[in-house]
Amino acid sequence: MTEIVLFHHIQGLTSGVVAFADALREAGHTVHTPDMFEGRTFESIEAGQAYCGEVGFEEVRERGVRAVQDLPQGLVYAGFSLGCMPAQKLLQGRPGALAGLFYHGFADPSWFGAWPEGTPAQIHAMDADPFFVEEGDLEAARPFVESHDEVELFLYPGDGHLFADNTLADYDAGATKLVLERSLALLERL
Repeated sequence: MTEIVLFHHIQGLTSGVVAFADALREAGHTVHTPDMFEGRTFESIEAGQAYCGEVGFEEVRERGVRAVQDLPQGLVYAGFSLGCMPAQKLLQGRPGALAGLFYHGFADPSWFGAWPEGTPAQIHAMDADPFFVEEGDLEAARPFVESHDEVELFLYPGDGHLFADNTLADYDAGATKLVLERSLALLERL
C-alpha cells in the first residue's frame, strides 16, 4: 500500500477532508493530512481567501511543503483545490514522487519546473466549476493531459467546487464515489 500526503482546501482541514482521507485509509493506505491553516477552518471560500491574503498564499503553500520534510520519499502527493499547489510543487520538486492526485484544482506545471518523467497523476473537477474552468485550471490541464499519457483528467457534471468534501454545500456523493474509485485504481497500479 502507498503513503499519501493530502493537503486541504481553502476552507481548512475540515472533517470532510479528513473523511476523504479516511476512505483512502480504509483501502489500506497511509494518509497524512497536514494542517496549513494551523487549526483554523472557515465557513466560506471567501473567508479562507481572506485568511490566505493576510498570511500570504506563498506562505500557506510553503507550510505544506515544510510539513513533509520528515517524511520519506516515495510518496503520493494529493490536494483539494488550494492544496494542489503544495502537492504539485512537491511532486515536481521533491525526489521520489510516486503519483499525484489533484482534486478541484491544477496549476500550469511550468510554475514548478519539469514534470517527473512517467509520473502518473489524476485531475478531478466538475465541468462547470467556475473556479476550475474560469480561473485557468482547465486551460492548464487539457494540453498537459494530451501530452502526457500517464496523466488523466476526469470531469464530472456540475458546477460545485469542493464537491468531494462531505461537510460543504457543494458535496456530491455520486461524483465523490467515482473520484474515490478512480483514485484507488491509480494507487493500486503503483
